[in-house]
Amino acid sequence: MKHYDFAQKFHALHDRAAGLYAKGQRGAATFFSPTETAWLAANGLTAQHLFDYAEDFSNYGEPGADLALAIELVRRDYFLNAQGGKTSPTVLEEEALPAKAEAVRGIEWLPRLIPKARAKLRGELPATLMYCCGGDRKFFKAHDILPAEFLSLVWRNLANDEAVVEWVVRRAAGRG
Repeated sequence: MKHYDFAQKFHALHDRAAGLYAKGQRGAATFFSPTETAWLAANGLTAQHLFDYAEDFSNYGEPGADLALAIELVRRDYFLNAQGGKTSPTVLEEEALPAKAEAVRGIEWLPRLIPKARAKLRGELPATLMYCCGGDRKFFKAHDILPAEFLSLVWRNLANDEAVVEWVVRRAAGRG
């Protein structure tokens, strides 16, 4: 596998997915050839990831290719280096996530976002969940956090929710 051209290939697939979605094509499994699907898998991604980005971009104008690339670079790094290129057999049960309105230190959505980010890192999100969905984006904007930055923060603090919470509190206060 060539690593240097990851961004270029990702952009091409992202743009194709966005174009297909805009033309009315639906179903993540219909977007890419077997070779492209294999390339995605070798980099820790799935067609569903690109479909989700295309769907949200078409419907809401974001997150866009640059934010998607930044997120997937963190996921790819985790997949290749922390997981040794091996896919996790686990899939997060959506019902296990905290409710959307749950709060920690007065910050709604954060208790839900931390385990969701862990699942994104590990490739364990079900097809029904998207990291950087509309609710996530609302949280990120409100607290001035880049989605990839948060994913990286969670990676650095995999077993320390309090460190993640403290960092978000500082960022929200303009000191992070």
